[in-house]
Amino acid sequence: MEKNGQSQHVETNNNSKTNNSKGHPKEKITACLVSAAFFSALGSSYLYGYNLSVVNAPALYIQDFYNKTWIERYGDPIGEETVKLLWSITVSIFAIGGLIGTLAVSLLIKVIGRKGTLLLNNVFAVIAALLLALGEMAGSFEMLIIGRLLMGVDSGIALSVLPMYLGEISPKSIRGSIGQFNAILICLGVFTGQVLGLPELFGKESRWNFLFAFLALPALLQLCVLPFLPESPRYLLMERRDEAGAEKAFRAFLGKKDVSKELEEVHAECRAQNSLQTASVLELLRTRAVRWQIITVIVTMACYQLCGLNAIWYYTNGILREAGFQEQLMPYITLSTGGIETLAAIISGLVIERIGRRPLLIFGFSAMAVCFSLLTVFLNFQDRVSWMPYLSFTCILAVIASFCSGPGGIPFVLTGELFEQSYRPAAFMIAGIVNWLSNFAVGLLFPFIQEGLKTYAFLVFVVVCVLGALYLYFILPETKKKTFVEISQSFAKINKIQDQDVLKDKEMEGVLDVKPGTKEVENEIESDIIEMESSF
Repeated sequence: MEKNGQSQHVETNNNSKTNNSKGHPKEKITACLVSAAFFSALGSSYLYGYNLSVVNAPALYIQDFYNKTWIERYGDPIGEETVKLLWSITVSIFAIGGLIGTLAVSLLIKVIGRKGTLLLNNVFAVIAALLLALGEMAGSFEMLIIGRLLMGVDSGIALSVLPMYLGEISPKSIRGSIGQFNAILICLGVFTGQVLGLPELFGKESRWNFLFAFLALPALLQLCVLPFLPESPRYLLMERRDEAGAEKAFRAFLGKKDVSKELEEVHAECRAQNSLQTASVLELLRTRAVRWQIITVIVTMACYQLCGLNAIWYYTNGILREAGFQEQLMPYITLSTGGIETLAAIISGLVIERIGRRPLLIFGFSAMAVCFSLLTVFLNFQDRVSWMPYLSFTCILAVIASFCSGPGGIPFVLTGELFEQSYRPAAFMIAGIVNWLSNFAVGLLFPFIQEGLKTYAFLVFVVVCVLGALYLYFILPETKKKTFVEISQSFAKINKIQDQDVLKDKEMEGVLDVKPGTKEVENEIESDIIEMESSF
């Protein structure tokens, strides 16, 4: 079958002869594909990352604004507990908005598609930017709270739709690398928030509202570019029945005229699915054929938030103070965390197609467990040894690098890969709900864990990371360079799928391995099926 497939491909494209020598044609990365990945992520995951860090620099100035507004309204200074409550609401309501956005995704993508949802989502970003930037001028802290809520809605939609779009527009051989644009732009957004929050830029009392005005810029850039780039060809063909539009989109993304193989791959996926109707969350949860895919997504997404990275930021400044760094130098030293984060995400995107998703995830969680263990030891000794805080800070950088090497972006890639088209929207909704609830739980519970366990608080995250790594080691198959049907088939045994379903998957695999339409291919698939039936 392999030889037949190669000869067919050589006949249709003589230029690919060299690439086929090893059995896999080399996909080229086109300007259209990179542009779609970059600009769709710029107005989506970049804004999410930016919002994770942007509130740190102006925190004291915003709380002071709350106090002034309170005095103007009621004539008395705001109580300490009240200002803490208002600030806590301002920060945590972002996660509530994220959950709302996630719940809205399924309906939005059904009505206006992947690209249309990403474009519509910019409305939330622009309105939020106006509310956050003008809240001080209007003397309304409520505008800041509502603005943060809307940015949460924007992020909730973005983190569900963007990985779906990136996974569907990418060839299977580079699907992981293109999917890592999500993680890279998140890290770049965090780093941008740290840079713009420096005192020389917008980290001053008179300029902090410009930090929030900046939110509109990436959204407007996406609005200017993304309309001219294609919609997901899988969405066009499988849900809109627009074969001409899907063919045109494939040609633009892949940079070649003959896309019959890609079209047939999507048609084969259609035939392999039990239903072409988009499944609801309840239908997905009831489907035994995807039971372990759902469990895998839930475990991976929960570990993504509960592995302890968010808690690292609570300790960074304290460790720097223990090391003797001056207060005014801390914002500049903290930039190293954002820089390491971005660099690790870029490296992960470059190597993901060689190393694979599974090894990077297992390595990332395992390395985090080791670094958290060392950090616990160093924190307990840093009062006794003068140079120990430097080792603690090194551990913090290592934890961040370990997280971004795999766990920081691959869970979103996996969610798109583990499910076929009709299940994918519901799967991303489940993943998003777990993601945002876990995010909210960390923000709510970690201060109490920190207060109760002190420097031993990170041992909780060691347990989470070890359990996550063990689960992935025993359950998760490798998904690189596989079609969506092949990935579903790799879960068939653990899901205890009936023999008839395995037989159908075998037939679909045969269709995807070769170019259809020849008598030899049909005979070979038929003989494979007869052989399997006799073995049963």
